[in-house]
Amino acid sequence: MITCTLTYKIDPAQLEAFETYSKAWIYLVNKMGGTHHGYFLPHEGANNKAWCMFSFASLAAYEDYRTRMDADAECQAAYAYAVKTKCILSYDRTFTRPLLDGASPAELGLI
Repeated sequence: MITCTLTYKIDPAQLEAFETYSKAWIYLVNKMGGTHHGYFLPHEGANNKAWCMFSFASLAAYEDYRTRMDADAECQAAYAYAVKTKCILSYDRTFTRPLLDGASPAELGLI
């Protein structure tokens, strides 16, 4: 599994527009075979930072999603909405592999 984390710099005056954009992408990633883990919007602290995370089974599956979304009318409409509202000032994309299962210190040989 590969997880993509997006760190956004957003326009605080366009938070409502960014939330609309975010809801669309949760739907779209899930529709296209990924698992969206949600968007995390400003609440306390910095008012211009937001994050989202979504996963695909593999990097190849993610690359296939990227190819398909370029041709998908709904994906293009979501992108166009962000451009029109200027809710996103910049973003950074990072890929990680999730570690989801824990084990006791005894099972891990720590004690």
